[in-house]
Parts: sequence; C-alpha cells; structure tokens
Amino acid sequence: MVMERILFLTHTETDGSLSRGALETLAAAHQITQELSGASLLVGLWGKQVDGAARAIASCGAAQFFGVTGDDFAVSRTASDTVAMSALVRAAEASLVLTPTSSRTARALPIAAVRAGGRVDSHAVGFEVQDGQLHLQRWYYRQRMQATLSRTHRPWFILVDSGLRQPWHGVEGNTSVKNVSVELPPTCRRTHVEGTQAAQSGTQTIRPEAKLLFVAGAGWTKKQSDGQTHAKEAERLILDLLTETGASLGGSKSMVEQSGQGQDVLSFMSHLNQIGKTGSTPRHPKGLATCCHGEEPHVVGWRFIQERRAINTDAGCGWAQGKADVLYVADAFAVMTKVNELLRKT
Repeated sequence: MVMERILFLTHTETDGSLSRGALETLAAAHQITQELSGASLLVGLWGKQVDGAARAIASCGAAQFFGVTGDDFAVSRTASDTVAMSALVRAAEASLVLTPTSSRTARALPIAAVRAGGRVDSHAVGFEVQDGQLHLQRWYYRQRMQATLSRTHRPWFILVDSGLRQPWHGVEGNTSVKNVSVELPPTCRRTHVEGTQAAQSGTQTIRPEAKLLFVAGAGWTKKQSDGQTHAKEAERLILDLLTETGASLGGSKSMVEQSGQGQDVLSFMSHLNQIGKTGSTPRHPKGLATCCHGEEPHVVGWRFIQERRAINTDAGCGWAQGKADVLYVADAFAVMTKVNELLRKT
C-alpha cells in the first residue's frame, strides 16, 4: 500500500495570514490524512513571511512545515509562484498536493504539476476514501453533472474550491518551519506589481462569506406601475439593504448587460456580480432574488444555496414557482422599502 505524503500548499495573504479558502482546504487535507492509512500531512507555505501563518495552524497535526519566503514571493506573479510551489513539492517529496483555488494558485499550480511530472485536477468540491483510494468530486457542464474520479499517477495536484466546508480551527502554537532556499532567475522577475486597483469603486458589493446573497434582476430598472423608471430609488433601496445586512450582491445576466444596451443601470453593478450563465455557483446560506425570474439564478447559479427566496409580481411565473423555496408575489420596491425600515429598527 502506498503511504501518501499529503502536502497542504498555499500562499499567505498580504498581512501574513491564511485565507478562509486555505483553512477550508487544510480541513480537507487533515480529514483525508486521518482516513488514508499510513498517510502523513505536510504543510508548504510561501509569501513574504510565513511564520505567523505556521503558528496559526501549528496544531493541525502536520509532520513538518516548509516555507519559501522573501519579497519576491509577496505578491502574485506566476513565474515566481510556480518556482516556489515546485520547490516546496520537491522538499516535501509530496505524492498528493491539495491547494486552495485562488487567482494565484489557479495560474501557477498546473505549471508546477507539469514540471513535477504530475497530474492536476481543478474545482474539487468533495473527497471520499474508498478501499484505501482517494476519490474527488467535481461538477461539469455548468454544475449540472457531478463526477467522481480518482488517479493512481503521482504526484497528484488538486485545486480545491472554497465555500464547501468549515475552515480548520485549532490552537495557535509554536512550530519550526524548514526554510526552502529558492534561487529566482532574472527571467522570473520581469513582471513587477505596481499596485492594486479595486474592481469597483465606492461600496463593496461582492462578499463571498456573507450569509445572504441578494440578486437584482432587470426589473429594477424597467418601467414601474406608474409608467416611469426609478433606477436611483432602486440603487438606494439595494445599497441600504447591503449596508444593513452585510449581504453580497448578485446580478442576473440581463441586468449586468444593460450598460451596453443604453438602458438605465445600477451604478455599482458589473459583470463581476453576475451569476447564472457564467457557471458561477454561489454558496451563501440564503439567497433572495428580486425582479428576477430567469432560469439561471434559480436553477443553475443557486444550486448550492440552502434557502432560496424570490420576489416577483407574476404569481404564475414558471421559473420562480418550484425553483424558489419561498415566492413573494409583490412589488419589490414596496417589499424592500418595508424590509429596510424593519432592519433599521433592529
């Protein structure tokens, strides 16, 4: 029987901590280590500094911690990230590598896998051990079909999606991190990060860890019962709700595409908010769709939301009925005005 050496591999955040997605992946790696006979857990971290992150997860049961540090690894750069990943995999002699999905890891891990002669799978949403063999689950065709697969080839690299399990929690402690020396060639320093620019100015509307996902449909900017549009009022109602609840904002495809059609738009809505036809799968505990009754938000985009509610003036809406757990047949402007009023009183 092969004794798996399971490497939890991730970068640190700008403040030296680990993201929620990283801690979720660590929880998965910890569980797999317990279920696979003879398996050992290892940790590989890279960033400007990794000691703080290592102390935070010192009690995870890892047999050894490895680190690649320095200013060259502080920011996202595919060339340097790939070198760091490859060095950590070699140092750990890993047979199985679990990495949280992020903009950095999604670009660099496949390259590191090729350099290590391994195989890589992405968008893993679940794991199970059967007959001493690890199997992973992932979705295909815009989350309409789930597949279970396994590999015998090693090393096996896996990118793990977030929002699927509770993050790892443990007591902070002291641990020794083995420094892995990396010589970064000049060709890996040709890209320089000058700074960061937020995707949106003003109010932050994308909050992956929010308990509620509020989805706005195109109905918010259409003519209302008085024959007029009320886009500014819609903006105020939606922003008030986001402020009071800390909810995340989603948009239907028809809503986010209106800016290119010369129609009234919500100034804070962009394609980054879109769910549905993009294949995005929000995993907020609760979801509320307003002025929106398309197939995508209720069926595809909301597949993993535990409680789905919708507001629609059409009592016979075929998409809302049967697709949402609760359907409010009412005017969204009136409902959200009352909701915001009640929220301000709490």
